[in-house]
Amino acid sequence: MRFHHYGLEVSNMEESISFYKKYLGFKEESRMFFGDEEIGFLRLGDFRLELFTGIDQTAHICFEVNHLKVVMKRFCDWRKIEGPYELRNGWQSVFYEGPDGEIIEFLQL
Repeated sequence: MRFHHYGLEVSNMEESISFYKKYLGFKEESRMFFGDEEIGFLRLGDFRLELFTGIDQTAHICFEVNHLKVVMKRFCDWRKIEGPYELRNGWQSVFYEGPDGEIIEFLQL
């Protein structure tokens, strides 16, 4: 397991991407849609930032895993928020709530 990205909800995708590119030096990596949600990935060196619109979710941290089913089995008695989902690019993800209400995403590429 390794860190994949930190996700932030934004109200205006274009304005947010422009801000992170201009003031912090991020490069746009990709964009996609998942239902009503618009997702943009930005990268700065090894750090990846996910910006998203269209859903009622707060910030989250995401860990990349080799086998999502193994993680889900490990967390079978814990609080799953949503998923698993398969995105159009083939990524699979699931979201859990941490002990203090923090959101943790696990992602299989």
